[in-house]
Amino acid sequence: MEAVSQKKYFDESWNFAEADTKILTHCFHNYPAMMIPQVAERLISQYGSDARLLFDPYCGTGTSLVEANIHNINAIGTDLNPLARLIAKAKTTPIEIQLLDKFLKDINEWIFSIRYGKAENMSIHIPKFDNIDYWFTKDVQIKLAVLKNYIENLNHEAIQRFFYVAFSETVRECSLTRNGEFKLYRITEKNANRFNPDVFAIFESKLYRNRKGLIEFQTKKDNNTTSRIYSFNTVDHIPNEILPSHSVDIVVTSPPYGDSRTTVAYGQFSRLANQWLDFSDAINIDSELMGGKRPITMEKFGIPILDDVIEQIGDKDERRAKDVYSFYRDYISSIKNIATVIKTWGFVCYVVGNRRVKSITLPTDEITAEIFRNYGFQHIETIIRKIPNKRMPSKNSPTNEKGIVDFTMNHEYIVVMQKQADE
Repeated sequence: MEAVSQKKYFDESWNFAEADTKILTHCFHNYPAMMIPQVAERLISQYGSDARLLFDPYCGTGTSLVEANIHNINAIGTDLNPLARLIAKAKTTPIEIQLLDKFLKDINEWIFSIRYGKAENMSIHIPKFDNIDYWFTKDVQIKLAVLKNYIENLNHEAIQRFFYVAFSETVRECSLTRNGEFKLYRITEKNANRFNPDVFAIFESKLYRNRKGLIEFQTKKDNNTTSRIYSFNTVDHIPNEILPSHSVDIVVTSPPYGDSRTTVAYGQFSRLANQWLDFSDAINIDSELMGGKRPITMEKFGIPILDDVIEQIGDKDERRAKDVYSFYRDYISSIKNIATVIKTWGFVCYVVGNRRVKSITLPTDEITAEIFRNYGFQHIETIIRKIPNKRMPSKNSPTNEKGIVDFTMNHEYIVVMQKQADE
C-alpha cells in the first residue's frame, strides 16, 4: 500500500461508489475519463464558496463548468477537441423548455413521416472520409445523413447544438465500433452482419434523456451565471483578453493522464462524430493534444522526482521515455501559464491519475504539486480516491506479449494547492 502523509491520505467518502454520475446535463454524452460531478461539486463547495470565476483549462465536456454555474459561479473552459466543446456548450446553455418542446414535436412528426414513407424527396449528403464504409453500414449512413440534413436547417443555434449532441452520440452507437472501447476497434464480422441499429429511435431516446437533464440543470442553475468555452491551448498561452492575470478564483480540472497515443485516446473516441459533424482535422486531434509531439532530444526538468522516473523508463525503452517526457514538457508549460491567472490565495484542484509505463508508476500527483510549488503555490492536501466503475481496464499488456500484464490506474489523486502572496 502507498505510504501517505498527513497532507496525502485516503478518504473513502470521495469514492462516490453508489452515486448517480449522470444527473443534470452530465447525462448528455459519454466521453473518456470524465471527472464525476460529485468530485467537482465537493471541491467547489470546500474551496470555492466565495469564488466568482472558475477556470477549467482541460474542460472536456464541461463537468466543472456545470457545477460552477449551479453554485452561482461564472466559468471559463477551454479544450482542443471540437466535440468536447460542442458538448460543454450544450450542457451549460439554457433553453426555454416550451420552445425546445416545439422543436422536439416537429422532429417527431418528421421522423414519423420518414418511417412511413410520407416525407417529400430530400437531397442528402453523406460525408466523404476514409473508411466510412468500414465503420458504417450503407443503411446507417443514409439515416445519419437524413438526420444531419434536418439539424443543419434548424434556425436556432442553441437548439441546433442540443440536437447535434444527441446526433453525435447516435453516430457512435450506430457505428461498427466496439462501444465498450475508447479507441477505434471494429466489431467482429459475424456481429457486423447482424448489426441493424434503429438510428432514429436511438437519436430520439438521446434527445428526451437530454431534455430531462436540461430541465434538472435549469431548475438548479442561477440565472445570472454563464459559462464560456474556448479552444486556446494553455500549453502555448492564455489570452489576456479572456483571462487577465490574477483573475481566477479557483481551478477545478482533470488533466489528461498522459499523451493520447498511449493512454486515453480522446481523438480516436471522438473521430467518427467529428468527421460526421465536419470538424476539420478530426484525424489529427491526438497529435495536437498534450504530449502529442515526441521530442528529438530530452533535457532534465530540474524536478528530481520527474527526472528520476523518466531516466528509469529510458533505461528500459527510450521511445517510451520520450512519450512521457513530451507529456510532462507540455504539462509544465500549461501549469506555468495557468499559475499567472490565479488570484493570490486562489485555489487549484487537479484530479490526476498516476499511470504506469514499462511497469514504473508515474507519480503525477507529486509532480503536479512540485510544479505548482515552483510557481508560488502551497500544497494544501492530496486526497486519494478509488475509481469505481470507470471505463478503464484494470490490467493491460505493457509489452503486447501474451501472458505479460500490468495493473493500470485504480485510484485518482485530488491535488489541492493555494497561491501564496508574492514576496
